[in-house]
Amino acid sequence: MTKPPDPQAQAVAERQLCGLVNGLAQRIGEHVRERAATLGLTASQATALREMSGPMTMRELAERMSCEPSNTTFVIDRLERQGLVERHPHPTDRRAKQLVLTGEGTALRERLLALLHADSPLAGLAPQEQDLLRDLLERAVTGP
Repeated sequence: MTKPPDPQAQAVAERQLCGLVNGLAQRIGEHVRERAATLGLTASQATALREMSGPMTMRELAERMSCEPSNTTFVIDRLERQGLVERHPHPTDRRAKQLVLTGEGTALRERLLALLHADSPLAGLAPQEQDLLRDLLERAVTGP
């Protein structure tokens, strides 16, 4: 017969796991801030550029950035003033604008991605380990 799990031990294990996830998130955030600063960007601007893998709406970008569309608007306004992003009419939705990187924005994004990859907090994990970590975190976030 299997002994029921000890609630105290489970609480300790969960606290440790939460601490590790939080610590990793902090290290990643610091890494993004440091790399962004070398390019004259804020962390939010760097995150927006990182997530802009192609034309997308403000709502799509907000989802990728895990923030409200109003916050994304502020970030995109700044990137647009810097000549890195343009708003174009959406090809199928008259109400929406499509965000598109300029040539300068694309070049800066490529530099940013290279900087983010260098010495990444996840660089110590093999690709298979990163895949496993991603899968486990995805299951934890989305639920059973």
